[in-house]
Amino acid sequence: MKNFYLLLKIIIIYLFLFINVEAKQQNYLNEGIKLFQKEEFKKSKILFEKDLVFNPKSEKSYLYLAKIYYNNSDAEQQEINLNNVLLLNPKNDEAIYMLTLLKIKQSDYNQAMKLIDKFVLVCESFCSKENEMREKFKKLIPENAKSND
Repeated sequence: MKNFYLLLKIIIIYLFLFINVEAKQQNYLNEGIKLFQKEEFKKSKILFEKDLVFNPKSEKSYLYLAKIYYNNSDAEQQEINLNNVLLLNPKNDEAIYMLTLLKIKQSDYNQAMKLIDKFVLVCESFCSKENEMREKFKKLIPENAKSND
């Protein structure tokens, strides 16, 4: 009987610790989003990185890190984080949109075209941005290629 009570105590302690860790993880993400909205990018970046330590599959943390790197004009880190989002969720239309704009800015014609086509297939909340992307993409096309159409 003593073994049963000991086992029950261990299970209760384990569950309590597990729930506490889960709440802490969620707290990093939520606090990071709040700080991001206040444009406190350095502080929010730390919280998103902490969230990724506990939850390496946190799509939202990678997306917000990409937004932070966009604001810091760090295209390389922005692309890395956007690719991580798309590895976790290939249908994340916001990540596809942001990566498409980055590829247009980098004058990567082929990759931008592929991303626009993919965006059209999966868009849910950012569908209104398709025309904006296509206009920016048209500016990327060389003049001699436009006259051949």
